Amino acid sequence: MGRLEGKVAVVIGGTTGMGLATAKRFAEEGAYVFVTGRRQDVVDEAVHAIGESAAGVKGDLARLDDLDRLFDTIGRQKGHIDVLFISAGAGHMGEFVATVTPDVFDHTFNVNTRGVLFAVQKALPIFRDGGSIILNSSIAHRKGMPGASVYSASKAAVRAFARGWTMELKERNIRVNVISPGPIDTPFTQPAPQAWKDAMTAAVPLGRFGQPSEIAAAALFLASDESSYITGIDLCVDGGLTAV
Repeated sequence: MGRLEGKVAVVIGGTTGMGLATAKRFAEEGAYVFVTGRRQDVVDEAVHAIGESAAGVKGDLARLDDLDRLFDTIGRQKGHIDVLFISAGAGHMGEFVATVTPDVFDHTFNVNTRGVLFAVQKALPIFRDGGSIILNSSIAHRKGMPGASVYSASKAAVRAFARGWTMELKERNIRVNVISPGPIDTPFTQPAPQAWKDAMTAAVPLGRFGQPSEIAAAALFLASDESSYITGIDLCVDGGLTAV
């Protein structure tokens, strides 16, 4: 029996990279998985890749009407949620304090912070007691990274959400945890300059970028009963980058 047998899981941003790897792993472990993405063709491709135990709903984390439609669809089709992993996010690098624009700030916080808040809020009416909420942050909130302060701040807010929601949802035994990935080989990092990739690789004690499957393994642990006594944590999956 899989570790998520009979569970209903939602992966927001589950069509590429870490989100898709996690959705696949959840399905392999017995969950029925809903994934979201902003393009219907990409959503359809992801559902095909995950298999029969998956459904897709086109939507943008930053759009509240899309979130309403997502959770209305899940409620009608399955009636409840056991696991929510919010993987979607927006990143703007090279945005320095002297030049950052209101548009960059608004877009980053609308997706990474506002979207996360209202996704959880709108999921709660159909969330089963004893379930697991997993928020995707970043090691950027732990490091001083020139040109990434807006992104880092938006991810620090996600970490703060998890602390507060751990206390607010404890009576329902809903666990809230954060994953903070380090450099991961995804479509987000692949176009980055090679000099940056080399510098990051040299800084990681394990000497390499992580793989989406390694984020999926961490998410599976936090989604399953194997982490039943863990809530409110920030799990850095970063090859040791922030630990030493």
